[in-house]
Amino acid sequence: MFETLRRDLRFYTGLARTLGRVRGIAPDSPRRICDDLEASARKWPDREAIRFEGRSLSYREMDGLANRFARWALESGLRPGDRVALFLPNRMEYLPAWYGLSKVGVVSALVNNQLTGQALAHCLNLANAQEVIVDPETSPALQAVLGNLEKGPRLWSLEAPLPGEGDLMALLSGLSDAPPPASAREGLTAHDTALLIYTSGTTGLPKAARVTHVRVQLYMRGFAGATGARPDDRIYVALPMYHATGGLCGMGAALLNGACVVLRRRFSATQFWSDIRQEDCTLFAYIGELCRYLANQPPHPDERAHRLRLAFGNGLRPDVWEDVIGRFGVPRVLEFYGSTEGNVSMFNFDGRLGAIGRIPRVVKQRFNARIVRFDYEVEAPQRGAGGFCTEAAPGEAGECLGRIDAADPRAEFSGYLDKAASEKKVLRDVFAPGDAWFRTGDLLRQDADGYVYFVDRVGDTFRWKGENVSTAEVALRLQAVPGVVEANVYGVAVPGADGRAGMAALVTEEGFDLGMLATRIAVDLPEYARPAFIRLQPEMEVTGTFKQRKVELVAEGFDPAKVAQPLFHRAADGGYRPLDAVAYEGISAGRIRI
Repeated sequence: MFETLRRDLRFYTGLARTLGRVRGIAPDSPRRICDDLEASARKWPDREAIRFEGRSLSYREMDGLANRFARWALESGLRPGDRVALFLPNRMEYLPAWYGLSKVGVVSALVNNQLTGQALAHCLNLANAQEVIVDPETSPALQAVLGNLEKGPRLWSLEAPLPGEGDLMALLSGLSDAPPPASAREGLTAHDTALLIYTSGTTGLPKAARVTHVRVQLYMRGFAGATGARPDDRIYVALPMYHATGGLCGMGAALLNGACVVLRRRFSATQFWSDIRQEDCTLFAYIGELCRYLANQPPHPDERAHRLRLAFGNGLRPDVWEDVIGRFGVPRVLEFYGSTEGNVSMFNFDGRLGAIGRIPRVVKQRFNARIVRFDYEVEAPQRGAGGFCTEAAPGEAGECLGRIDAADPRAEFSGYLDKAASEKKVLRDVFAPGDAWFRTGDLLRQDADGYVYFVDRVGDTFRWKGENVSTAEVALRLQAVPGVVEANVYGVAVPGADGRAGMAALVTEEGFDLGMLATRIAVDLPEYARPAFIRLQPEMEVTGTFKQRKVELVAEGFDPAKVAQPLFHRAADGGYRPLDAVAYEGISAGRIRI
């Protein structure tokens, strides 16, 4: 009873604090995210705002640098709605750049700094930017695709410019750090686009999501409230700034509360705990796989010698969650659910292990999210006899939908630059004629107490032998097997068989025993969910935000002519046998059953 009351108190306190910070946000308001950040600069001018590689900016200096970017945009002839692409790694100037450009209505396209070739050219062409800003780390990749760009943007570098690139830092140093003229923001509202943020491209080329000032305010103000950060906090951010979790949630938690962001160029599992201790950090932002990398490291002398009081982020699996709290001694984990382009968000304020959020029945109407029954055959929400969807029962997995309401800033859906892609994410006539709901593409389930759990991505769940198999749940079981470092599970087509058979790409420790894996999964997984194929590889291919890539693995399947790494198939006795060209031909011809 006491534990229930304690959890309820923590949940409702966190909810009230978060809602209090986002109150007053409105699409037609002239107050935009740049106004929120300017207010911080006025309130805490001399406090340290951003610390990066031994250098730091105070709030006053951060705002002054942003003003220089704004004045550069005006002097370059940029107008509200024009676009500048930031193709940069994490660095001191990243947030001041887009913050400053937003002051004069210019949209920043935050391009993944790890992209090269076709994917990079695709993202830059989508942005249709007049200017592209790079630095020495990203410039070579940009130079390599210039011939594939549909538009010839002007190129600028923040240091050591190559031929054809302007010296932006030299130009900025000659500009005033005073605010741009008030006339530059006349007529601008929170409904205007602030940023373009790209989807991760795990299953294809990235899409560019339009992120309005309203959406940025919800992210940054929401996490300023949800984390309860204080001016004396130091928040460690090693996630990429082109992604919402690090670049908006982490930065908002700090910069709208007068705290300091300890920014790193990139995440390092071996350096993490030393950084945390040396910088005296009190909070850190995570993606689930970041914490898994930490859990897979040998014990570090500093992993408990810290003042961390909160880790916040999304995608943390229960087994790693226990390590964060138990092994690393972080008192609280704040897991949240949301997506860059989506209109659904929720928080697990009270720390229920494994839950991504909570929607208690008594406040359900305050949330625009619903979990509806799902048809796995057509990979779409299930329609009843009347043509409408029905909510999933407690414990039943279904797709999460978000009600679209242009009048409610928390329920807006701004979509992608590609209108056709935007329309594919909208489901109409869901519960009533004429209503519209955003398809998250995530399968979730909710228990009787209102806690919500992630099940899988739509499309990652596949059918085999008439049963639905969740790749996320199978991966969780595989990662519990001794010697398995990482597991990426997906379905592959098998000639002559209905559905898709399970396959797992594994990163393993030296001396890994496939026999042990077969024995464990025979106990932990039903027969239909046990991977038919195993692929061993030295490391996992991931996106810049640590999401596992599957599209290439699915395309290569279990064909040894396409896969250089060791392959195995599950035999009739449940053990795994090497999969060579002869075995592949036998499976394809139906002589070897899986």
